[in-house]
Amino acid sequence: MKYSSCATVIAYIGLGSNLAEPVAQIKAARTAIASITGVRELAFSSLYHSLPMGPQDQPDYVNAVMSISTDLSPLDLLHSLQHIENNQGRVRKGERWGARTLDLDILIYGDQEIDLPDLTVPHIGLDERSFVLYPLFEIAPQLFVPGKGPIAELVAKCPLSGLRRMD
Repeated sequence: MKYSSCATVIAYIGLGSNLAEPVAQIKAARTAIASITGVRELAFSSLYHSLPMGPQDQPDYVNAVMSISTDLSPLDLLHSLQHIENNQGRVRKGERWGARTLDLDILIYGDQEIDLPDLTVPHIGLDERSFVLYPLFEIAPQLFVPGKGPIAELVAKCPLSGLRRMD
C-alpha cells in the first residue's frame, strides 16, 4: 500500500486507559504527544467513559481522540507513541483487549491507507467502535475516513454502547 511523509500530514490518534488513574494517564499522554519533535496538536476531544472490549473483568476505560499535524512518517509516529506508552507503564502481555495503563493508536494518517505488519491505517475496527467514532466526530465532524466514508455516516450507524462524555 502507498504511504509517504514528504509533507505535513494531519493524523488522528486514539487514546485509552483503564489502569493507574486513567484520566491522569490520558492527560500525560496528550502532553507527551504534543512534545514529540515534528508533531503539533490541532485539537483534543472531550474525555469519554466506555465499557471495556473483550474481557469484562477489568475496569472501564477513559478514551479521547487527538488531532495532530506531523511531518513524521507513519512508522516513526508509531514508534514515538509506543515509547510514550512504555514510559507510562504499558506492559504488553500479548492479551488482546486487556487492561492497560495507556493505549495509543494511529487512527488516521492523512488520506492514506496503510497495511504493514506493524501498522494498519485506518485503524482496524475504527468504523465499529463508539469510543473512537464519537470523539473523532466531536473534533472533526467533516472528516472523510479513507476507505470508510464520511465520519457523520459512520457515527450515525454506530450505537453508543454505554459510551458517555465525561464532565
